[in-house]
Amino acid sequence: MAFEQFEVRRNSLTETRVVSGELPTLADGEILTKVDRFALTANNITYGIVGERLGYWKFFPVENGWGIIPVWGFADVVESRHPEVQKGERLYGYFPMGTHLVMRPGKLKGSRLIDTAEHRAELPLVYNAYVRTSKETTFDASMEDERMLLMPLYATSFCLYDFLQDNDYFDASQIIIPSASSKTAIGLAYALSEDAAPRVCVGLTSTGNRSRVEALQLYDEVVTYDDLTAIDATQATVIVDMSGNGTVLSDLHALLGDNMKYTSNVGVTHYDDNEMGPHFIRERSAMFFAPAHIQKRTEEWGPGEFEKKAYRFWLDASIKSREWLNIERHDGMDALASVFSVLLAGKVAPDKGIIVSL
Repeated sequence: MAFEQFEVRRNSLTETRVVSGELPTLADGEILTKVDRFALTANNITYGIVGERLGYWKFFPVENGWGIIPVWGFADVVESRHPEVQKGERLYGYFPMGTHLVMRPGKLKGSRLIDTAEHRAELPLVYNAYVRTSKETTFDASMEDERMLLMPLYATSFCLYDFLQDNDYFDASQIIIPSASSKTAIGLAYALSEDAAPRVCVGLTSTGNRSRVEALQLYDEVVTYDDLTAIDATQATVIVDMSGNGTVLSDLHALLGDNMKYTSNVGVTHYDDNEMGPHFIRERSAMFFAPAHIQKRTEEWGPGEFEKKAYRFWLDASIKSREWLNIERHDGMDALASVFSVLLAGKVAPDKGIIVSL
């Protein structure tokens, strides 16, 4: 049986190729899944940019400087040599940009299985866990698109909200969210809008996206990148940055000075402009890694508790998101290559959700 997979140069994401070959014969205990469809978001671009630093290239390894960017999606078991996993089962989780994935299921419990493939053993559990949809009592097939597009992003949104709460918002009275039109930012804004002790939430965006962000009615104020002085610099402030735009962050830090209490660096969607400028305050800034926060909460709350809370948040926020989310569908490897280049160039409208079927 043949497979195809979409690969990128690790050090130059604009260079891509489609590789095909023959699938290996399954060993005892393995299953073969056929990837049905997956979501593409700016989050996947982040995976590629920080792939070396945070290990994203290790999930589906290839050689000679090439890599496979992971995606969130659904796949069906088309062959099984595992006694507890049946052909025809449908899985949700972390898949390659490709037609197939050989997995070694382990630690099967309830609706979850873990891919225990040797090369994934040291990688974060949140990425190695897959949902067996036939065994999930809350599974709703009508929400598959939102699950692929929004659950990974809104899980990060929920992590950020919980992180801010856990740190008492670093004693800030104001929260600034650059790239406010991004889906992860919108998810965080949903969470903040329900907070019992609300703080001023400022959405920072481009002039072109301003009206779209204002229409969400989630931010107390919407400010454009070319008008940073409209921000109240006298307020103690936390920045939750989704863009990785070093110039913007440097200018914000210069504007706020001592009132910049903390910056959480989440995304790097401006992949060609992520060097921090001269006024960037490194000692009060840190990269946010959601799997580490999930692991912390798992140890504090017990197994499954974080997932339950995050699921409830995702479901509520996803239903609300149907008011603005427009889904765009693409089929096949040629379409994947085309839409990937558009996404990499930052030319996908923030209210668009891309689904690719193979």
